[in-house]
Amino acid sequence: MATPKKHNAGKASQQDPHALTGARENHLEVAIGREVRAFRQQLDMTVMELAKAAGLSTGMLSKIENGGISPSLSTLQALSRALHVPVTAFFRRFEEERAATFVRAGEGLKIERRGTRAGHQYELLGHSSGKRILVEPYLITLTEESDVFPLFQHSGLEFIYMLEGEVGYRHSDMTYVLRPGDSLYFDADAPHGPEELRKLPIRFISVIAYPREGEE
Repeated sequence: MATPKKHNAGKASQQDPHALTGARENHLEVAIGREVRAFRQQLDMTVMELAKAAGLSTGMLSKIENGGISPSLSTLQALSRALHVPVTAFFRRFEEERAATFVRAGEGLKIERRGTRAGHQYELLGHSSGKRILVEPYLITLTEESDVFPLFQHSGLEFIYMLEGEVGYRHSDMTYVLRPGDSLYFDADAPHGPEELRKLPIRFISVIAYPREGEE
């Protein structure tokens, strides 16, 4: 009778469907550890100094900061007193909403921006909400020449990455010739926009970031 082959324990654990669940459960410990380390560094304290102030061993504190263990409530209270922050501060980032926007090809929200001309198409690919900094990624397509080019001026920063075609893009008193693979990063409060459509169609990604009103 053939002897059953032994399964490789390492490979079996890699295929364990419960392994991912365990990883998710560890996210809280990792988040707490990051906050503890960040607050310690803000106070310019060493691991040894914080451990002494909180009545912990340096080994225990290292494990907490690396997300290796789940600290008890009494341990978190001791750390909060030593770091002069409320216990809830350790959970701040973990409890923040983590949103994602998925947009299929060709399904971006069509936007009519001030100064937009015929043949200039703006697709909003996503947006941030509930954040101090707002980010708007656009896919911009230029398919028709025009005698008058739209120039924009707004707060924040803008990043452009060329995908197709060739354009002379103006920023302030400079014009940059952008080809596929080229990028341009600039302060958006200066006049800017496509000045010369050199090779159509033109497609590029534009990412605009600016502070929410009242957050400057």
